[in-house]
Amino acid sequence: QVQLVESGGRLVQAGGSLRLSCAASGRTFSRYTMGWFRQAPGKEREFVSGISPSGDNGYHADAVKGRFTISRDNAKNTVYLQMNSLNPEDTAVYYCAASNKAGSEGYEYHYWGQGTLVTVSL
Repeated sequence: QVQLVESGGRLVQAGGSLRLSCAASGRTFSRYTMGWFRQAPGKEREFVSGISPSGDNGYHADAVKGRFTISRDNAKNTVYLQMNSLNPEDTAVYYCAASNKAGSEGYEYHYWGQGTLVTVSL
């Protein structure tokens, strides 16, 4: 079992940057695909970024491609989401999640954090 705790969310101005972190418990972190999802007010949860267990392969939703970068440090049991060129449409609660397989669908992820709020103002 994996427990996930996100941090780093805050209010930021449009055009700014943030780095989110997700700390995982347990000794099997390096076996999981890790993902970031987000849910904006009144909208459905959507996939943002994912990364393979080794960290060699990262992939991103079209909406964030070129602006967001996912990475992980298996020695620290932590996955990161570097977010640049933020705009108000990025405002959402961001969740990290762990999966036994690669994917971008929420149902493929078995463990979820509590979320961290990112607010982007004009």
